[in-house]
Amino acid sequence: KGWLYKGRDVMPWCPRCATGISQHEIVTEGYREMTHASVTLRFPLRERPAESLLVWTTTPWTLTSNVAAAVGPDLTYLKVRQGDEVFYLSKGTAAMLKGPYEVLDELKGSALEGWRYAGPFDELDAQQAADAPAAHRVILWDAVGETEGTGIVHIAPGCGAEDFELGHLHGLPAIAPLNEEGVFIDGFGPLTGTHVSDSPQRVFDNLTDKGLLYKVENYTHRYPVCWRCGTDLVFRLVDEWFISMDELRHDMMNVTSQIRWLPSFGLERELDWLRNMHDWMISKKRYWGLALPIWECKECGHFEVIGNKDELEERAVAGWEAFEGHTPHKPWIDQVRVACSKCGAEASRVPDVGNPWLDAGIVSFSTLQYRADPDFWEQWYPADFISESFPGQFRNWFYSLLAMATVLENTPPFMTCFGYATLLAEDGREMHKSWGNAIEFNEAADRMGVDVMRWLYCAHKPENNLYFGYGRADEVRRLFLIPLWNVYAFFTTYANIDQWTPGDAGRWDVSQTASKLPADNLLDRWILTRLDQVILKVTDRLENYDAYSATLAVEPFLDDLSNWYVRRSRRRFWKSEHDADKNAAYTTLYQVLTRLGRLLAPFVPFVTEVMYQNLVRSVDPNAPESVHHTDWPQADPAAVDERLVEDMALARQVVALGHAARNSANVKLRQPLGRALVHGTQTRALARDLLELVKDELNVKEVAFVEDAAELVTYSLLPNSQVLGPRFGRQFPAVRAALAAADAAAAVRRLHGDLPLLLEVEGETVELEADAVIVREEPRAGLAVATERETTVAVDVVITAELAAEGLAREVIRRMQSLRKDAGFNLDDRIVAAYQATDDLAQAIAAWEGLIAAETLSKTLRAGEPEADMVIQTFQVEGHALTVGIRRVN
Repeated sequence: KGWLYKGRDVMPWCPRCATGISQHEIVTEGYREMTHASVTLRFPLRERPAESLLVWTTTPWTLTSNVAAAVGPDLTYLKVRQGDEVFYLSKGTAAMLKGPYEVLDELKGSALEGWRYAGPFDELDAQQAADAPAAHRVILWDAVGETEGTGIVHIAPGCGAEDFELGHLHGLPAIAPLNEEGVFIDGFGPLTGTHVSDSPQRVFDNLTDKGLLYKVENYTHRYPVCWRCGTDLVFRLVDEWFISMDELRHDMMNVTSQIRWLPSFGLERELDWLRNMHDWMISKKRYWGLALPIWECKECGHFEVIGNKDELEERAVAGWEAFEGHTPHKPWIDQVRVACSKCGAEASRVPDVGNPWLDAGIVSFSTLQYRADPDFWEQWYPADFISESFPGQFRNWFYSLLAMATVLENTPPFMTCFGYATLLAEDGREMHKSWGNAIEFNEAADRMGVDVMRWLYCAHKPENNLYFGYGRADEVRRLFLIPLWNVYAFFTTYANIDQWTPGDAGRWDVSQTASKLPADNLLDRWILTRLDQVILKVTDRLENYDAYSATLAVEPFLDDLSNWYVRRSRRRFWKSEHDADKNAAYTTLYQVLTRLGRLLAPFVPFVTEVMYQNLVRSVDPNAPESVHHTDWPQADPAAVDERLVEDMALARQVVALGHAARNSANVKLRQPLGRALVHGTQTRALARDLLELVKDELNVKEVAFVEDAAELVTYSLLPNSQVLGPRFGRQFPAVRAALAAADAAAAVRRLHGDLPLLLEVEGETVELEADAVIVREEPRAGLAVATERETTVAVDVVITAELAAEGLAREVIRRMQSLRKDAGFNLDDRIVAAYQATDDLAQAIAAWEGLIAAETLSKTLRAGEPEADMVIQTFQVEGHALTVGIRRVN
C-alpha cells in the first residue's frame, strides 16, 4: 500500500558513540545541568541599511546551517538605536542590551514577517549549494518566547527537531553539517574537519572578523547528554526509513479499544498517542540490530523489501555463498546482491538496522510460527496478558505490538495490558544514573531480596507512582515477611520439640475447613474460615489481574494469624500433654501454613519454597517437588462462617478497648483485674469460648455485657457555642443552663438514636441536634474506660489483695522466663528452681506456686537459698527483692 518510504529527520545523536539516541532514552536518563557559551549576533537586514536583527543561540555550531529567523507573531518588538547601528529585538528581552539605547519604534512580531537578512555564513559552499542565502527571511512561530535570548530565534532545519518541522512548514532547505562522529563535513570552509565540541571558539572568531558578534556569555541550562557516555548530544539530520501511519491510525484505535487496560487510564493514553502520532521511523544508524530487509538500487533509486531467506536466495545474483549458514545480520547479510526488478542493476541492502521495537512488536507472530504453522499460532494468539511500566511504552512496545497486529490481522495482539505509573526514588525524586540514586536490579535483588521486591510492587496501587528504595524494602520485610516467617518458625520449633507430624487428616493437600471442626473449637474454626475468605478473595482478584487488592486481603489475615491466632494458641503448644486440643492446634496451623504458602507462591516464590520443602517434602517425599508444582488452594464459599468472623472481630475490638482502658489507668497487663464491662449498640453476647479468650487476653476474672452505657460512665452536657451562640443570641445563657439541668444519660440516648434533644428554654421547647451539643464522658468510680465506634469497654481497676498477689506471681514468671532465656535453656527444658523473697512477694509465690511452676516448666519450686550449681540472678519486683536460681534437669 505504499506505507514504507525513505525520508529525512533530525534526531538526537551522540558524536562519541556515533549513534542516535531515542527521545525516550533522553527523557529517562539524559539531562544534566550544563554551562555553555551563548552568543548574540547581528543578522544584517538586506533592505534596511545599518539595521540588524539581534539573534541569540546556545549552540553556535548550528549557525553554519542557518536558513531563517523566527519571531513571535504576538510579541512586541523594539527598534532601538545604539551608536550608528539599529537593532530589532523583543521588548521583554531589552535588558540584555549592552549600554544605553534609544527606542525608535515598537511593532508586533507579525510586522517583521518576510524581512530578508544576510546570514552569518552565506559564503560557505554548503550554504550556496542549498541556495540558503536566497531563503534567509523572518518567519512567524508561536513558540518563540521572551524568557531568554532576544525574542528572535535562528532556525537551522538540519540541526534541530523543531527547526526541521518548521522547515517543512515553510519550505526551507535543510543543511546537515556533521558526520556520524560529530565532525564538520566538506563545504563548511574553515570549520571542515573540526569536531563540534571544538567549534564554538572558531565560530566566535569568524563572527568577530565579520563584525557580526554582539555579545558572548556563559549560560547554564539543562541539556541532553548521552546516557551511555555523558557526551553532549547534537541534533543531526539523517536519512531514515518510515512507515506512513495515517491509513492505520483509526484501525489501530479500534483495536486498542478492544483491550482491557489496567489501570484504565492506559486506554486513553494509548488513544491519545495514536491520535497525534507521526509516521513511524523504523531505521537506526547502528551496526548491531535487526538488519532491515530493504534492497535499494543505486542506478534508479527503486527499493524492494525481501520477504524471507527463500526469496532472498531466489533473487540473489551475488554474495549468497558468503551469507549462507549465517544469521541475517551484519556483515554477512550485506554480502548479498539482488537484481533490481525495475532496471536490472545490482541492488544492495540498505546499511540501516531496524528500530528494536520492530522486533518487539512482531513477537506475537514471529515466535508463534504465524506463517509456517497457522493452526499452532491460532492456539496461542492473542496473548491473555502483557505487562510493562506505562510511561514510554505507549509509543514504544504497546504501539509496535498494536501496529503489527493491526496490519496483519486487524485484531488485538493481547487482551489485557497491566502497567505501573512512574517509578521514583523513595524520596520522590526521579531515578537517574547520573544523579547516583538509580538502583540497579541485581544490586536491589541482592540487598533487599527478590521476595521483598516483588511484594513491594504487588502491594502498590498501580495508578500511583511507585516509590522504590531500601527504606520501603525494610518496611515490607518488617510488616510482611518477618511476621510470616515468625509464624512458620514458631510452628516448626514446637513441632520439632513434640516430634509432631501430620497424619492423614492433617496432610498438606487436605483442605481442612471450619465446618469439619467441633462447634466449640472456635479459634481453629475462625482461622480456617478466615483463610477460606482470603483464598476466595485472592483467587478472584488474581483472575482479574489485580495483585494489589489481593495483597490487601493477605496482610490483614497475616495480622490475624500472627497477632491473634498464634498468640492466643501459644499455651496449647506449650503444654506438656499431647491431648486432642494440642493435636488440633498443630493440625490447624499446619493446614494454614501449607495452604497459605501455596496461595503466596506467585507473590513471594522463594520464601514459600523454603517453607514448602520443610513443611511438606520433608514429611511426604511423594509430594510435588516444588510449591510451584502444586495445585492452587481451593475454598468453599459455603464453608465460610460469617457469624464467627463477626463475633471474633467483636471480641478483638473488646480486647483492644480493654487494653486501651488499662493503659489509661497505667495498669500493667500482667496485673489481673476483677472484671471488664462491655456496652455497645451493635454488640451482642459472645459464645462462652470467645468470652474465655477475651478474659484471658484482658487478664480479668469476668466479662459482662451491660445494656446502658451510663453504668460505665457519667455524662455532662455543654453547648457548642459556635452553633448555638449565633442561633440563640441573648438566650444562649439560658440554653446553657437548661443543658446543665437536663438528664444527661437520657439526652445521650436520644442523640445516639439520631433524635433531637428537647429542652425548655424560657417557657419554649427547643430542639438541639447532635452537632449542637458537646457530650463529655467521665468513667464511674473505680473504672477505666475506652470507647470506639459506639462500643465502650470499662475495666475495674480496683485491685484487691488477692489480685495484687496474683499480679506479683505473674511478674515472677516473667523474671524466671527471662532467666531461662539468658541461661540458654531450650524451650522444653525442665528445671528445678529455688528462690528467696520477702514479705508480700514470698506470700504471693507460695500462694501461686502451681501456676509459676507450670509456666516455667519447674519440676520443683522451693523457698530457700539457691544452690551453687544453679544459674542465679537477683531482681526487683514491684519494689521487692527476689533472688532466683534455676538448674536444668533431665
